[in-house]
Amino acid sequence: MKTLIQSPTDPEFVQNPYPFYARARQSGALHLWQDYDMVAAFSHSAVHAMLRDRRFGREVPDELRQSAAEHLAPFLAVEAHSMLEAEPPRHTRLRKLVMRAFTSREIKGLSDGLEALCHGLIDQFPDQPFDLLNAYCTQVPVIAICRLLGVPEDRAPDLLDWSHKMVAMYQASRTIETEYAAAKAADEFTTFLRGYIEQRRSDPQDDLITRLIAAEEEGDTLSTDELIGTCILLLNAGHEATVHALGNGIRILLQQGWSADWFAPDSIDALVEEILRYDPPLHMFTRYAYEEVDLFGHSFKRGDQVALLLGAANRDPDVCEDPERFDPTRRPKVNTSFGAGLHFCVGAPLARLEMQIALPILFDRCPALKLAEPPTFSNTYHFHGLTRLQVSCT
Repeated sequence: MKTLIQSPTDPEFVQNPYPFYARARQSGALHLWQDYDMVAAFSHSAVHAMLRDRRFGREVPDELRQSAAEHLAPFLAVEAHSMLEAEPPRHTRLRKLVMRAFTSREIKGLSDGLEALCHGLIDQFPDQPFDLLNAYCTQVPVIAICRLLGVPEDRAPDLLDWSHKMVAMYQASRTIETEYAAAKAADEFTTFLRGYIEQRRSDPQDDLITRLIAAEEEGDTLSTDELIGTCILLLNAGHEATVHALGNGIRILLQQGWSADWFAPDSIDALVEEILRYDPPLHMFTRYAYEEVDLFGHSFKRGDQVALLLGAANRDPDVCEDPERFDPTRRPKVNTSFGAGLHFCVGAPLARLEMQIALPILFDRCPALKLAEPPTFSNTYHFHGLTRLQVSCT
């Protein structure tokens, strides 16, 4: 196994990590990524297999747990009740209850409101160049989450601020200031949601918080802390992914050109899948080995951590012809952007719906849309999204 050195905060890597992935993949499925001090999986076969292998999981093995830093207590309290960081049987119980409330019918019911939201946002576009990331890509998912949860849309700026500060904990550029900001955001977000949950217990509404409470009262129970953890996970994971997916997709279409045929009802699904494959919003998802495992020429010991590189897997030429070419007409699906297996993203149907609605409306309403300046990516690895997307549409 080779040892690779590549800083995830190096400016050249931040702007385009794919050449590094390609070089690594040519030398084998697994390599030691020295900067993270862990084995990383670069091939589609390795990522695909390990996402589904129950000998690996998200929850930290008991013997590796360390005393938590006191200043991180509010943030870690949220993580402790998050479905994302749990394994069976706790994960099974949480996911079953969440899926009972977060149904495909409820997601599809957001469609008309999302269409009206997109048109309303476009109506407010200025005549001069502006940042589409803030004006459109960010607003669609965060307002959708507000509506889904049943919280006032005028609290969207607070939700965004809390989300950005908490998600920054997973970025390679994390600092001690990041940690204090995330802890403060977690504390404020928790206080806000705790009050809303108590309000919904006495005044049920047609929203996800009410449905989660109802699921809690039908046999199995969700504690208030678990309800809070679920709501924060849906916002943080769902919002960040969709913002970056929309921004990355629009960037690609504006830089490489687009066809109106791609936005047709029978083609939009393929366009969304190709955007997610070609330039996904999340590039790394980690797992712990729970036992000794021999895979792809490497022996994992219990407690070893492995980085599954979703962005590298999506461009593996062994499963995708000419993977460096953006082609919305391709049909084979090799998309690992929402993970797979037990931890497949619960919000994937909502993210896809938002993209399927937001992209056709944008390009239909703004056929002259063009870049006003070269877009740049943020130093936020293992997320992959733009700093801003400056455009003009007149």
